[in-house]
Amino acid sequence: MEDRASIRVLSVDDHPLLREGIAAVIESQPDLILVSQASSGAEAIRLHREHQPDVTLMDLRLPDLSGIDAMIAIRAEFPDARIIMLTTFGGDVEIQRALQAGARGYLLKSTPPSELIEAIRQVHAGKKRVPAEVAAHLAEHIGNESLTPREIEVLRLIAAGSRNRDIAERLFISEETVKVHNKHIMDKLGANDRTQAIAIAVRRGIIQL
Repeated sequence: MEDRASIRVLSVDDHPLLREGIAAVIESQPDLILVSQASSGAEAIRLHREHQPDVTLMDLRLPDLSGIDAMIAIRAEFPDARIIMLTTFGGDVEIQRALQAGARGYLLKSTPPSELIEAIRQVHAGKKRVPAEVAAHLAEHIGNESLTPREIEVLRLIAAGSRNRDIAERLFISEETVKVHNKHIMDKLGANDRTQAIAIAVRRGIIQL
């Protein structure tokens, strides 16, 4: 029987084990109720529409679209939707994008169950929840010049193993222009070579391999 005072939660994660773990944590609390579980972004959007939960726990990495894109779609339809992003990984670019897109919380999957429960209650009460280590990671890069969409495109092609000539042909630009983009990428990321630039970009969530 669903209690009126219960906080209704939708859990979105493509790993069955994690979904089961989250379900067990939520169901152990008298004031929380799990209304549904989704394993993809499209399913999350459909189930949110169907159940209109109080709080949604959204995995950042989903098989079809990113958790951030699923959240943007949900918030376009339900502007007051309260969504907490869950991730194994705290890249500052993704944290920033998630918070700018309207996430009310951002938690690492290594968060202890007690903190997850506390975050759900806080977000339900209208507060935001970003743990100290995530906030510190965000602060570390504030003021850093971000890569342009074209620089990210070039970096993705570098990460895929493309040479400057291949990148130039693919993007219909000159090899000289590719070299200029390369230099800007290195300068902005503080990298000494391509390998280090890729490693930094992956760590910060600028690109995914």
